Amino acid sequence: MPLLVDPALPEGTLRGAGQPRLTTSGGLVLRPWQQGDAGTVLAAFGCPDIQRWHVRRLDSHQEAGEWVGQWANRWDAETAASWAVVDSDDQPIGQVGLRNISLAEASASLSYWVIPAARGRAIATKSVEALSAWAFEVIGFNRLNIQHSTANTASCRVASSTGYRPEGTLRQAIKHADGWHDWHLHGRLRTDGLGAARRHASPSSNRQAPTEGPPR
Repeated sequence: MPLLVDPALPEGTLRGAGQPRLTTSGGLVLRPWQQGDAGTVLAAFGCPDIQRWHVRRLDSHQEAGEWVGQWANRWDAETAASWAVVDSDDQPIGQVGLRNISLAEASASLSYWVIPAARGRAIATKSVEALSAWAFEVIGFNRLNIQHSTANTASCRVASSTGYRPEGTLRQAIKHADGWHDWHLHGRLRTDGLGAARRHASPSSNRQAPTEGPPR
């Protein structure tokens, strides 16, 4: 059955471009994951708070290597993307990515976390800002979402400070280890622009704890 509306973004939009390196305000770099990052990833998923919000763990260096290795394939499939957030020594201190990518609808959901030693420096906020700018301005996404447990106030601050407007609560939308959680839904449109980000900024947005998006 033929569609009556053309895809908002054509197939190959991501695959044909290659995954870029991005720079945040403050000089952090978002780059594709490398196999040498597996040890950091293993340690990150050993943190109880990251496990809590991302509802998974890694039990071996091999599993961490497989987690790192999946992203090149998912980029080529144009279904998801992930960047290592690295410091001036090229050491990963966090992750930011796009999940549930739909080129047809020009939409995706954001996911992010920061290792404990790097928290308190607005790293998640800067990373979300940089990735959002690229997704809207370079690729042409129309809408990006952030979803998080209503108990995850740190993720809510990040979403609010980067212009993702609160759009409602999804009841019992995600199951965590302690049971069902309601989700807050935040959304941002390409037409919202930087002005919207400033208008919806939260004064406490620089206080960061582990944050989440759709669990992956």
